[in-house]
Amino acid sequence: MATKPYDLDTLAVRAGQERSQFGEHAEALYLTSSFVFKDAAQAAARFSGAEEGNVYARFSNPTVTTFQQRLAALEGAEGCIATASGMAAILATVMALLKAGDHIVASRSIFGATQQLFGNIFTRFGVATSFVEATNTDAYRAAMTPATKLVFIETPSNPLTEVIDIAAVAAVAHAGGALLAVDNCFCTPVLQRPLELGADLVIHSATKYLDGQGRVLGGAVCANKALTEEVFKFLRTAGPTLSPFNAWVILKGMETLKIRMQAQSASALDLAQRLEAHPQVARVFYPGLPSHPQHALAMRQQKSGGAIVSFEVKGGRAEAWRVVDSCSLLSITANLGDTKTTITHPASTTHGRISAEARAAAGISEGLLRIAVGLESVDDIEADLKNGLG
Repeated sequence: MATKPYDLDTLAVRAGQERSQFGEHAEALYLTSSFVFKDAAQAAARFSGAEEGNVYARFSNPTVTTFQQRLAALEGAEGCIATASGMAAILATVMALLKAGDHIVASRSIFGATQQLFGNIFTRFGVATSFVEATNTDAYRAAMTPATKLVFIETPSNPLTEVIDIAAVAAVAHAGGALLAVDNCFCTPVLQRPLELGADLVIHSATKYLDGQGRVLGGAVCANKALTEEVFKFLRTAGPTLSPFNAWVILKGMETLKIRMQAQSASALDLAQRLEAHPQVARVFYPGLPSHPQHALAMRQQKSGGAIVSFEVKGGRAEAWRVVDSCSLLSITANLGDTKTTITHPASTTHGRISAEARAAAGISEGLLRIAVGLESVDDIEADLKNGLG
């Protein structure tokens, strides 16, 4: 590496790569379950940690290591632990850092599966969670207890793109002796770097924009060395591991991360402006619009509004489903972060397993639709939506 720090563009293409004896130009894909040692002494040293090197692909693999080093470089983190999915990253974080009797404060506006994990799964192991209004910093402060060890937020939120003041919530968490974890899935380090704003951990679903083409699952936890070492201990034993093949695919996706995020964000702003002017649309949620409640914060904290646009259709679920069913171009799927634009009805898909009361508290109405804008022509995306909005 050069003495001058490389720009984000360069890190996304080059960081973490170590060529083998064959001198390959592209990152090598190491498909092996285990590694061979030159003698018994080296095997013992590798297993004990006295010597660095690969041991077993559940917790060490050169392709996965390249992914971890590259994402850590992009987030400005000391370390990164890769996991099998974004949800596995959240699971590993909590299982590694918390214990029975500990308490979590979480934004109410988080992914439905995350709510299920915090509200239904962790409670079985004695870890309680208090859910608070996403954008109300005082609500986080009021929910803190002596047992609070973690504050968890995602910003922008899924699906309403609420923007949370990371620095302010970090100050609340740290004043109470807790860590702050930020799900950075919607923005990626191209648009937002939570560690620079005071966060302790950054969570990723690499399935989304890091891959960018809807091919594989993956997740990651980025943090300082002490925290990632704890997460690694859990991953080494429990095994929610990122496969080498998936790591290799995501590495290829990360090479185009910046140009995709910039292009998709620009298209999302264009689409949001068009939807805001449509008579059948009651409201548009997009941080890049001046009408967004946290627009000013988003423009300070993020480099753009991102690529997710949510909007409420007049007429509730019936009209929302009519829009979805009328689409012939957009993919009807709950995934996001793809080069292909996707559409989903959050109340019956991503947030369908949480209670109606919890959805109402999070502002997820029956008329709400979420668009993850891809790389198609905005004219074509708009025309496809108008089939159902007409």
